[in-house]
Amino acid sequence: MLSALQNCYEYLVTKRPAAVLVVIGLLTLLAALGLPRVKIDASADSLTLEADKSVDYFREISERYASGDFLVVTYRSKSGDLFSDKSLQALGKLRDELAGVEGVSSVQSILDVPLLYSPKLALTDISDEIRTLSRPDVDRDMARQEFLSSPIYRELILSPDGQTTALLANLTLDSRGIELVRERDALRSKRNAEGLTPEEAAHLEEISAVYLAHRTVQEKEAHQRVDTVRGILTGYDGEAELFLGGVTMITADMISFIKSDLIVFGVGILAFIVLTLLLIFRQPRWVLLPLLTCVTTAVMILGLLSWLDWRLTVISANFVALLLIITLAITIHLAVRYREYIAQNPDWDRDKLVLQTVRFMAKPCLYTALTTIVAFVSLVVSGIRPVIDFGWMMTMGVTMALMLSFLIIPCFLMLLPKRAGNVGADNSHAFTLQFSRFAERYKFVVLAVSLLAAVVSVVGISRLKVENRFIDYFDDSTEIYQGMLVIDRRLGGTVTLDIILDQPQDQEAAFEGEEDPFAMEAEEGPFAVEEDPFAVDDPFGSEEESPEQSYWFTVAGLAKLEQLHDYLEQQPEIGKVQSLATLYKVARDLKGGPLNDFELAVANTSLPAEIRSVLVNPYLSVENNQARITLRVMETDPNLRRDELIQRIYNYAHDEMGIAPENIHQTGLLVLYNNMLQSLFKSQILTLGAVFVGILLMFLVLFRSLPIALIALVPNMLAACVVLGGMGLAGIPLDMMTITIAAITVGIGVDHAIHYLYRFRAEFAKDGNYLATMHRSHATIGRAMFYTAITIIVGFSILALSKFVPSIYFGLLTALAMSAALLGSLTLLPLLLVMFKPLGRQEGEAEPQVPLQEVPSA
Repeated sequence: MLSALQNCYEYLVTKRPAAVLVVIGLLTLLAALGLPRVKIDASADSLTLEADKSVDYFREISERYASGDFLVVTYRSKSGDLFSDKSLQALGKLRDELAGVEGVSSVQSILDVPLLYSPKLALTDISDEIRTLSRPDVDRDMARQEFLSSPIYRELILSPDGQTTALLANLTLDSRGIELVRERDALRSKRNAEGLTPEEAAHLEEISAVYLAHRTVQEKEAHQRVDTVRGILTGYDGEAELFLGGVTMITADMISFIKSDLIVFGVGILAFIVLTLLLIFRQPRWVLLPLLTCVTTAVMILGLLSWLDWRLTVISANFVALLLIITLAITIHLAVRYREYIAQNPDWDRDKLVLQTVRFMAKPCLYTALTTIVAFVSLVVSGIRPVIDFGWMMTMGVTMALMLSFLIIPCFLMLLPKRAGNVGADNSHAFTLQFSRFAERYKFVVLAVSLLAAVVSVVGISRLKVENRFIDYFDDSTEIYQGMLVIDRRLGGTVTLDIILDQPQDQEAAFEGEEDPFAMEAEEGPFAVEEDPFAVDDPFGSEEESPEQSYWFTVAGLAKLEQLHDYLEQQPEIGKVQSLATLYKVARDLKGGPLNDFELAVANTSLPAEIRSVLVNPYLSVENNQARITLRVMETDPNLRRDELIQRIYNYAHDEMGIAPENIHQTGLLVLYNNMLQSLFKSQILTLGAVFVGILLMFLVLFRSLPIALIALVPNMLAACVVLGGMGLAGIPLDMMTITIAAITVGIGVDHAIHYLYRFRAEFAKDGNYLATMHRSHATIGRAMFYTAITIIVGFSILALSKFVPSIYFGLLTALAMSAALLGSLTLLPLLLVMFKPLGRQEGEAEPQVPLQEVPSA
């Protein structure tokens, strides 16, 4: 079978090269037609775990409390007085324009929220007409003071200096999207747990496609909405300092970053490829052929992804750059070997040159591709959807790169005239020989430095952390960073966290067991009256049913809420906290003393719709016997530890307040993001373990020797440890980008070891002399290793041009890791081969003394 495939391949390359290239050209053209369909996904789905039950609970709570997404506009008047007529008029105009944007359900600003302290109302006056800052008779100084000090608005709608306010544009809740994704996820969970029937599997495929199409439409509309809002804000540049914030805005900007990175990285790396090839080979054909192979590979795989409707994410934005670098490395190995053959055998014809090059390089290139694929496939155990997709994309990409490299370059070489060119002028082997000389003369230095690097790396790895600040993902020049900074420092925090309290079962039974829990108080208490004083002004009227009473709207329930609410406000990482306790504090203050259950029940039926929509509905679900506390965490707090904060809240609620664990839940973006971060340590261990096992098996198959396999792993394990240890020592946390570095380092770095060992074994067969073999290997394959490593290192360094900080870390840290892998493969690896002699010693071998100047330069 293999022989038939080999014969077929050699026939096509040597006898039908033009036909092969025409077919590749047509397939490339077909793939290019799909490029406009390539989609980018920066939704919340792309930043969560694949099977995180908290995601479904988050969607359930969002739907229950109608807490959809929103956009935040911070407004700071350039006139210096936010409450002047001019500023308020501009603010009102801006509010009206935002309210007219498609998809915005309502806009909340200082002009619209109810005022209860300007002047201070009596409790019995709440049902009267609501006063707002829009009314001309409102005292603006009193309103300003209320916004600064009221439990309702403090740190929410006006900055402490009274000059920055926020307009909250609430977006229409995507109920259809929530319904579709919950149905899809339920089927996925069943598939993973017990399997699906054929009908259910077909329905899962159908519902997944429907949801993907729905989300595509929603993301397009959201992007247009952000552009529309930005266009509106541009008209107010002369009057105010404005920033736009919110998850939708961040998503839209991240998509822009991904598109920009794709262009910058693609163009930058292509330019780098041209420059590198010119410096290395100094021949047009050895610039154009690798360049053509790289571009064809990128176009084909992107076209394939577009037809499959696979989305690029923040993680896979580096996919094209990485694929170009890997493809270039394969082509350089082919080019170097071909040029070695033509220098050594100038009388060979084209057929023999091409076939000998392909035959010699096929096995090492295949195994290097397989080890790289193993590294990327290992990412699927991470549990993080964008990381999983990135692993599969790169697996397909590396496979295609290998196939196209062994088709395009040999076929073109068969069509082009044989030309030796400047092969003999390449003296780069003199440089790579310095490494083998160093390894021979300073073996103890190499071992000592390697051991020291290992020890330091272990120390650094022990300091690795996953806690990081989302705001640090962005350059401080971006609007995302600046907007988050303003909201965080002036308006009570950015990242949301919801605490959901279910009614205790004992309280539920007692509450439901009484016919009217407030009847006795009404008859015997000090508030007994013959006529309800609120009846006349009841906004619900006699025909509308009054709101149902809840345990959480009693003195006992509100006391628990207030205790937890106050505790949360005392935490340094937490900004604004909102709950029913806010209303309870205000009601006590307006009454001038404590309230009893009867007064709370009467007040509950008397609250105007304006008050209820602000102070009750977002925090109470009567039908579910549930209360909700919402808070915002200050992302800029340097001491923020998400997991510790979540656990601290749980411990206080359970240990200090006696709330049963099943009655308290935490959700929100902070929880979802924290779940993803906490999975990174486990994922790092799983991915590294998987890649080392896979590569060890590859080495055993390739070299059929456990000692050689273990020796080959050592420098690559050290390189992976160096980069992880360096991250720990530098305080760089693990995130979705950096988690892939160690696996990629091993997967790509081990390519050097495979090529070197393959050549080392071939050279050793000539004379059984380890030292001479080492020097000859450095002078030949060492040169190709050096070229490819420098290409990879500089290529990854181009990622430093990104505006997305994790991409910068990814590029620079991978460059560091590849530098360590190259040094290990050129010094530690050959030294271990010479010391342990895993290939055995030829009979009668004498200790060699081969002058270095006699080593052939190939």
